[in-house]
Amino acid sequence: MMLDWNSYRKHLAQRVGEISKLSPEIARSYRELSQAGEKSNVLGAKTRELIALAVAVTRQCDGCIAVHTEAALKNGATREEIAEALGVAIAVNAGAALVYSSRVMDAISDSSTA
Repeated sequence: MMLDWNSYRKHLAQRVGEISKLSPEIARSYRELSQAGEKSNVLGAKTRELIALAVAVTRQCDGCIAVHTEAALKNGATREEIAEALGVAIAVNAGAALVYSSRVMDAISDSSTA
């Protein structure tokens, strides 16, 4: 195991708590934003958490991974569902790299004509 995720999650909660005390408006606004999807609940908690995990991987956010893995499991996500969501993140990242690579080709073209 590379990281003790349970200890990390507890430590993160303490540090975020400190930030919340120092900047209560920012913390409140973040909570409101985070909870906005819960109000309509069109996707459901499990699907939202699977999306959050895929985004967490693409953003390389260990804190997000710690929090949303626990939430996904609590909301009934299976290892297989999580793996499939991560597969989507992997594919989108690969696709984004391919699409963004066209910018290199543009730079080559511009350099060739200069």
